[in-house]
Amino acid sequence: MLIDHDVRCSLDLAVDLLNAGPAALADLAALRAFVVGHAISDVEVEALDEGDLAAVRRVRQRFAEIFAAPTDRAAAELVNGLVAAAGTTPRLTDHDGHAWHVHYFAPGASIAAHLAADCGMALGFFLVAGERERLRHCAAPGCGRAFVDLSRNRSRRYCSNRTCGNRLHVAAYRARRRGPEREGRSEQEVVVHPREE
Repeated sequence: MLIDHDVRCSLDLAVDLLNAGPAALADLAALRAFVVGHAISDVEVEALDEGDLAAVRRVRQRFAEIFAAPTDRAAAELVNGLVAAAGTTPRLTDHDGHAWHVHYFAPGASIAAHLAADCGMALGFFLVAGERERLRHCAAPGCGRAFVDLSRNRSRRYCSNRTCGNRLHVAAYRARRRGPEREGRSEQEVVVHPREE
């Protein structure tokens, strides 16, 4: 699936917000650090307040619901509600030396409306393309982090092949090396009998 740079950035932002965990939005300082760390444009960081923090938490919850939606129709209704509430106002911009691209949030929008509009539209593009199944959660036991599968054959199963994927592959390798006859027995329990001559 071909997606442009801006859609990719919005998808990454939505995923990072979902995966950031409670600490990322624990307080106003954490929200400000998230905005600065992700270089979110058109946001006055020092002007952010507790209302913004609560609103961003609600947007994060909407993203989680979209990723977990049972059907395309359910996901579409969630996306429609999200972007409608954000007051989506598409406009072309080439800020900060970037090539021309579309911002969907209105000028002067709150951080929550900004995230809802741009990230919501990016998620909507996946629905329109019939690619909602690419919005996934990591298959590693105990992980569950969100990710967008951009592989050609839609085969990605883990949020990161270096962490979750590698951990499971190593565990499977070790299990194969132990073999079925040693399954459930420690090294000390394995008894080796000498060959009878």
